[in-house]
Amino acid sequence: MKLDRLIAGHHAMGRQAAHHAIAAKRVRVDGVVVIDGHHPVDRFTLVELDDSVLQAPERALYLMLHKPVGILSATKDDQHPTVIDLIDDPDKHTLHIAGRLDRSTSGLVLLTNDGRWSKRLMTAEEKVPKVYIVETLDPIAPDAVAAFASGFYFHTEDITTLPAELVILDERQARLTLHEGRYHQVKRMFHRVSNRVVNLHRESIGSLVLPADLPPGAWRALTREEVLAAAGGD
Repeated sequence: MKLDRLIAGHHAMGRQAAHHAIAAKRVRVDGVVVIDGHHPVDRFTLVELDDSVLQAPERALYLMLHKPVGILSATKDDQHPTVIDLIDDPDKHTLHIAGRLDRSTSGLVLLTNDGRWSKRLMTAEEKVPKVYIVETLDPIAPDAVAAFASGFYFHTEDITTLPAELVILDERQARLTLHEGRYHQVKRMFHRVSNRVVNLHRESIGSLVLPADLPPGAWRALTREEVLAAAGGD
């Protein structure tokens, strides 16, 4: 939303009166006088007119969670525990999940109530890298590296997966970097090279890496620096 529109909506002030107030330096955004009516604001922004608060900011939440196997990437479920059930915060009902994982997959999950931040982080157009450790039933064939780099055609969606980096770590273990998140993508890709995933763990999303000292089921708030870096630095 633009600043002038937000101000105009208060007390039926109207757009013209809002522009006059902004030009007269009567408006502060997060404590700073702003004279641009097109300045972007959202529900997390403090907006003041003279000595009155027009909009008090909502509390923005940015969390990382180490999801254990068996927990659903969902906000609520009648039968199974969800990632939200693991969060101890009074505002957890405002959260949504940025980057879901299958119930059988462990690792880094991000939760936030800032839709613009999560969209920039998770949309396919941004091509944010997501890194997984994969364990397979059978030995990983060396030619799988080139196959993953070339991409696989998925008939159901009529798409070809983006080039993925597969690094073989051991006979049945690899590190896989994806730049998208298709339905059951990792399992389907390994099926194409005649193998089956038996364990899957996400290590990182973009610049955010699951800390070694964050045990399964635990979570923590992201630092301001982590939030900015993850979304491109602004």
